[in-house]
Amino acid sequence: MIRCWRLDDPRQTLVLGSHKDHLAEVIYWGPRLPDNEDLTTLYKSHILDVTGGMMDANPELSICPEEARTFPGQVGLRLRDETGALLTTNFLFVKAEESPNALSLHFKDAVAEVRYVAEFAMHPQTHMIEARARIEAEQPVHLDWLAAPVFPASQQSEEIIDFTGRWIGEFQMNHTPWSAGLRLRENRTGRTGHEHFPGAIVACSGASNTSGQAYAFHYGWSGGHRMVAEELPDGRRQIQFGHASASERAAQTRFETATLFATFSDTGLNGCATAFQRHLRDHVVTWSKPDAPRPVHYNCWEAVYFDHSLDELKDIANRAAALGAERFVLDDGWFGKRDDDTTSLADWQIDPRKYPEGLTPLIDHVQSVGMRFGIWFEPEMINEDSDTYRAHPDWVLGKADQIRGRQQLVLNMALPEVQTYLFDCISAVLRDHDVDYVKWDHNRVLPHPDAAQTRGAYALIDRLRSAFPEVEIESCASGGGRIDFGILERTQRVWLSDSNDAHERLKIQHNAALFLPNAVTGSHVGPRECHTSGRVYDIRFRAWVAAQRHMGFEMDPRELTDGEAEVLKHVTSWWKDNRDWMRHADILRLDSSDPVVIAEQQHAQNGDRFVVFAGLADTSKQALPRPLRLTNLDPNATYRVDLINREDAPGLSRGAPHLKNAPLEASGTYLMAHGINLPWSFPDRLWVLEGTRL
Repeated sequence: MIRCWRLDDPRQTLVLGSHKDHLAEVIYWGPRLPDNEDLTTLYKSHILDVTGGMMDANPELSICPEEARTFPGQVGLRLRDETGALLTTNFLFVKAEESPNALSLHFKDAVAEVRYVAEFAMHPQTHMIEARARIEAEQPVHLDWLAAPVFPASQQSEEIIDFTGRWIGEFQMNHTPWSAGLRLRENRTGRTGHEHFPGAIVACSGASNTSGQAYAFHYGWSGGHRMVAEELPDGRRQIQFGHASASERAAQTRFETATLFATFSDTGLNGCATAFQRHLRDHVVTWSKPDAPRPVHYNCWEAVYFDHSLDELKDIANRAAALGAERFVLDDGWFGKRDDDTTSLADWQIDPRKYPEGLTPLIDHVQSVGMRFGIWFEPEMINEDSDTYRAHPDWVLGKADQIRGRQQLVLNMALPEVQTYLFDCISAVLRDHDVDYVKWDHNRVLPHPDAAQTRGAYALIDRLRSAFPEVEIESCASGGGRIDFGILERTQRVWLSDSNDAHERLKIQHNAALFLPNAVTGSHVGPRECHTSGRVYDIRFRAWVAAQRHMGFEMDPRELTDGEAEVLKHVTSWWKDNRDWMRHADILRLDSSDPVVIAEQQHAQNGDRFVVFAGLADTSKQALPRPLRLTNLDPNATYRVDLINREDAPGLSRGAPHLKNAPLEASGTYLMAHGINLPWSFPDRLWVLEGTRL
């Protein structure tokens, strides 16, 4: 007997099928099918031929490929009983539960007494599929690996795109050609990691940012992940995501994956990007103040580091407010005896040496100049030189002789007493002070991957969010080390990178926008000489790069010349004027025939306006800029496009392109087919264009 199920939204259809009660497999995923499509016929059409040297039939590439089916690739589940013996499952259909835009499939292995459940939900507004899997056993079992429901990868694709990185260099794109065999990527650091963002894009042949078909995935989990991208001997391909293998360290009767987010696009990578951006912003993040504008940040870290002086901080706050900042974030160094990074983590009491009257005088001053107040914590970490460690050395995760990271150890967040202690310490600060923002940091990797650690951190954040629902939380982990939809279910902002180098930020932000919207992506104007690269950049470049996302400053404002301060005030004012519509805009990557151009179009969802940021990341190989083609416009509409920073044109731009002197009015067809001629510029400059539909 063949059973089939389908989920639809206006753009895509997902069809699953099962034969002889075996585990279901995805038999179609792509452009929306007609409502009257015969799914049984599709299942039969899905069956492949066999030839010499093969099995007599091709094992199903199911949502959880099974060893018992003689599957020739990576299986979706590895279980062991309490003695350590391998359990080989043979799941059979039990029932299907269907509701509008959702499907739950239940299977059971009667011999091993293990049940498998796969859940799918499709969101018509965002074109996002959410998929989860769980295992339930009658007796405790050990889990080595459980994939979220497995999706096939298109055989019309030539490569898989995934993401690597490092500290101050996150979201670097890898392009790996498909070939027979396995691409296995595993992050075992115990957090999302700079190194392997848990996402992948399968772009079909000829796809670009703005056109063609593409499939994209993101695993929403903060504790390390495993990705399998495999081409089987028969040519089929599979994508698996799950927790890092063997990160479930205890036998249990129930295990569950995180949510795998998946989407299909017929408008290139941008279609995938807008699905992730909209879904995260509108369905994943819980906003503490959903109707409030996103405030301009000032963070004091790169101004004072650990050297806190109340008078200096008040002076800095005055200057930050005059520049346009609306939130002052007190970073590391306010607690314990924290004069450097060797001491006091986990002693979350205000340092009386630096703040003899507590934090209230600073908070009162910050509020008197029109800013709100935020504060830094690193709750999951502990220094050996701390009162907390001396009282509770047993709270540390891992062995005593482990390698330290940033002079610190990790607290065992699975322990209820640790969660309670941290909740009491943090809530005391939030209860006794007018704090509306917490920067939550995580500055070292775990000694080993441990899913219970992630669940413990989630539980603590959830408890604090419940107690202080109006406090916004930023996820930071030495910059972009913990960015995923799992942590963003509990936070409202991410610190994308510890690099405030505008050149690097331009690229990091561009790639991160494949998954992250403007509203959650923090970006700050750094010092004149960048503290992580030593590069020196013009204030105009630094300011406009920060204005591409949730804008802030992170430098000593006392270093600014009067001219630099005026530029920063001007750009900040522009950002404030546009932040409300940009918060809900789609970030569309623009294709450029010049590889040194990094350009994006932030496009209002109603299509009435847009802003284009066109950055030059290196010296171009040709003398003059090539036309920059826009995207997603109404071909028959007329648009006015204005270069709003034309005064930034350098002296070597000696010609008279139209936009140097006046706005351009042209059709959407022209702007998308031919594009815009921009003035010549030096590298590490950014042109900003505003567009309005007339």
